[in-house]
Amino acid sequence: MPMGTRAINASKFKEQCLSLLDNLDSDGLVITKRGKPVAKLIPIASSSAALIGSMKGRLKVSGDILSTGLQWEAASRRDDVKS
Repeated sequence: MPMGTRAINASKFKEQCLSLLDNLDSDGLVITKRGKPVAKLIPIASSSAALIGSMKGRLKVSGDILSTGLQWEAASRRDDVKS
């Protein structure tokens, strides 16, 4: 479990659900059963929308990202048909 992430037992979560939802921080909350994590509750605003643009300027693309780098030698159907 990441540092700073709170954990709560499932039965305690069930008792305090509405209060926990009202006070949910951006790190979310891990729900456990018998001490093992079973679910993570995160606010909807911090979902994948926060990832858009987060890597800008950190990655460098080199080469043709749409190519496999392999050259194919395949005949087209036009090559197979004799006129």
